[in-house]
Amino acid sequence: MSTLFDPCQVGALTLRNRIAMAPMTRARNPDGIANELTALYYSQRASAGLIVTEGTPISRSAEGFLAIPGIYTTPQINGWRKVTQAVHDAGGVIFTQLWHVGRVSHVSIQPNGIAPVSSTSQIARDSQAWGMTERGEPGPVEVSKPRALSTQEVKEVISDFTQAAANAIDAGFDGIELHGANGYLIEQFLNPLVNDRTDEYRSDTLENRTRFLLEVVDRVIDRIGAHRTAIRLSPFGGLFDMGLYDDVQETYLYVANQLSRRGLAYVHFMDQLSRGSSPIPDDFLKKFRSHYQGTLVLAGGMTKARAQSFLREGLIDIAAFGEPFIANPDLVERLYNDWPLLIPDRALSYGGGARGYTDYPPYSIA
Repeated sequence: MSTLFDPCQVGALTLRNRIAMAPMTRARNPDGIANELTALYYSQRASAGLIVTEGTPISRSAEGFLAIPGIYTTPQINGWRKVTQAVHDAGGVIFTQLWHVGRVSHVSIQPNGIAPVSSTSQIARDSQAWGMTERGEPGPVEVSKPRALSTQEVKEVISDFTQAAANAIDAGFDGIELHGANGYLIEQFLNPLVNDRTDEYRSDTLENRTRFLLEVVDRVIDRIGAHRTAIRLSPFGGLFDMGLYDDVQETYLYVANQLSRRGLAYVHFMDQLSRGSSPIPDDFLKKFRSHYQGTLVLAGGMTKARAQSFLREGLIDIAAFGEPFIANPDLVERLYNDWPLLIPDRALSYGGGARGYTDYPPYSIA
């Protein structure tokens, strides 16, 4: 029986524990380039068995949030190299999460104010991005109406994912995690209530509906290797107008079978119960495990007790913690020793500088 503090194999890497730092947008990079402060932030948390960075845009049009570091230009690659070096010097392992938000964006974020792109031209109802408000300040804005990608443009986005993965390895990352969760572009193809296409990526069959996801995975594997490739998924999630459809279990079990054949580093589930959406049922985790023969990570409202229970039952291999890592850079040590956890100031989650980012102290025994 594994515990949180046992080693774990991920691809060719041996993690020193089964605690992952989940990806979290922090919006500390107005120029879109990771810097010394970014490097300090991640290296402070390098005792995690695995760090997954904040969502990292694969292109200018992939962005849905101001002040986040991308990975599609040379200065961005060089900026991330500072981060990976700092984490490795601290003995850590770090993947970056490759991100295309699709329709969850706003014209103020897009190049030359163009419409966001998606699998569809349907707007994401009751959804917000983080762009320029009418006052000319960064803040929450209602998403803009998207434009459906042409078939040729879909192929170009796949190439963007592939090049971004190669850029990540060039920047020193140990691997990449494709963001296929939380209502972003990959899921916009996967969900039949959103995907209303008529080309080869249409949603009439599981093969067509999952084609975009699997083509991205296959191209990235061809470029950087399966052992460096992972993906995040959010079955049963409803963020950004992702409606729950009848064959959601069938869809993700089909994906499980397909991904199992490809030998990925891991699959990372996001349980959106903590975000006000539907939870991933425990019985579905068991079903997925029977179809996916690989490492499974789970994030979302994670606690030590919950993580230990899932590990004990063999439902997951790694537990990912998000917000607890913000105020507790030494979270692994705090969990191991049952030391109290600090509560982060949510007013400082996005934007700004070191305050609320790199100034949370490690635990001190009085």
